[in-house]
Order: sequence, then C-alpha cells, then structure tokens
Amino acid sequence: MVSEVFITCAVTGGGGAPKQENVPVTPEQIAESAIEAARAGAAAVHLHVRDLKTRAGVLDPALYRQVVSRIRESDVNPVINLTTGEGCYIVLGSSNSPLPLSAETDMLGALERLVHIEELRPEICTLDCGSMSAKSTSEGAMINTIGALRVMAARLQELGVKPELEVFDTGHLRMVHDLVKEGLIDDSPLIQLCMGVGYGAPSDLVTLLALVRQLPPRAVYSAFSVGSMQLPYAALAPMIGANVRVGLEDNLYLSRGRLATNGELVERAIEILDRLGVRVLGSNEMREKLKLKVHA
Repeated sequence: MVSEVFITCAVTGGGGAPKQENVPVTPEQIAESAIEAARAGAAAVHLHVRDLKTRAGVLDPALYRQVVSRIRESDVNPVINLTTGEGCYIVLGSSNSPLPLSAETDMLGALERLVHIEELRPEICTLDCGSMSAKSTSEGAMINTIGALRVMAARLQELGVKPELEVFDTGHLRMVHDLVKEGLIDDSPLIQLCMGVGYGAPSDLVTLLALVRQLPPRAVYSAFSVGSMQLPYAALAPMIGANVRVGLEDNLYLSRGRLATNGELVERAIEILDRLGVRVLGSNEMREKLKLKVHA
C-alpha cells in the first residue's frame, strides 16, 4: 500500500453523444468542469472534446485549443492530459462482407492523431496500447497497431510530452513492455490500468492483480474501473500501489440515482482516501513525481 497518490479526473469521454445532462459537451462546459475538478483536489485533468452538433467525441484542434486556453488562464494549474484516442475506430460493412468499411469508420494516420498535441504541448497525453472490439457495435473495433504506436511514441519523445500508456487488457501490457524495450518510452513509464471497459479486462481483483504483477520496472501507475465500481476503485488503488482516476468519462453517478459533477467525484475520492490515511498529491507534486516538462 502507498501512503500518497495523485488523482486524475477524466472530465468527459469520447464515443457517442451522452444522454445525461451532467456530462460537459461544449468547450466552455468542459473547461469549467475541469477547473471545478482541480479546485476540488484533482492534480490532473484528462480531456476529450465533443462535436458541437452531434455531441460525439471528435479530434478537433480548435475545440482543444479553447478548452486548454480556458484552463491555463484560470486560477488553477492542473496537469493537462489530452487524449489521442480519437481516429482509431473501424466499422466493417458487415460480418460477411467487411469491405468497403462503413461510413462510421473514423481512422486517422498516427501523426494525424497528434495534431492537437503538437500545437498545445500538454504535459501528458494518452497512448492506447492495443486494439479491442467495440461493445457499442458488433462490427466495430478500436485499432492501434504496433507500427502506429511506435510512430506516436517516438514523436511524443521528441515533443517532450509524457505518454500515459492505456492498458485495457493483458496483451496491451505486453505491447507496453515492447515499447519500453525498444527505447520508445522513457524510464519510469506512466501506465493507466483501465478495468471493466467494453471487451477489455474485467474489473475483478484477480485480473487487476495479474496486470499489476506484469508491470515493467519503475512504472508509475493508476487504476480505475467504470460505472458503479469507480469509487470502490478509489479505495482499492492505493492498496495495490496505484494512483486514482475518477470522473464523468467513466461514471455518471455519485450514488444510486444521483447524477454527479466531476468536482463531487473528486471530493468523494478524497474523502475515501483521507479515511484510509492516504495523502492526495497536488499538481506540482505530481509534476515533480513524474518529472514532467511544462511547455506553456
């Protein structure tokens, strides 16, 4: 068990349009919710943006620019963690006739997925370390080839942006080891264990511990689960040496039937951690721990 952790707040996810009114959609809403989470005690904010018409997740540098500028101009200074997870989805025409691909396919080149990172230079950005079937459609999949990951990891090294390596299943952790071995990930890799997501690793403790035991040496890692297991994982994470993630990307509720805000989820996580005697690190302490490069 660790005695101190940092909290990341995942403010709003990608994917389809949210149905609940508590999920921030516009750049103003996303930035305000991130600022609220930082004021509540989140050291880092993990950000997606959403199309203003469809409300679905999108890679739009102009929207990212608005969100990041508002946060950087505010009275808080959280570590900014931008997703690179858009632009990696394919949807087959059908099971029997996979080609041509469906118009729903959203597939970009490796460097195209980094255009907002190139411009805004966050301290952290995510790197999804493998492929996975999509639960939302029977013909869809998230595709992250080792070739694309090598290109993205190498460019992030050049930019001085630390990748948060997203691990959704055991094979993804094997890919992490390969990237580290090839020198594409700097020492003390930052890893996020993503549990209970779609057809990835389930959120049970046995699977989680199996992943923890396969982490590369000197890894700094967080663990979270989606839905009703999010807040229990805030208590579980420090017991396995992990940091904490909460937020509306992964869970919409503070309690049964009670919609949450990002700030409330952070406050609840801090309450849980305080009762366990675990100290919550501030944003500058997180920067020091991870040796992050501040570009803005």
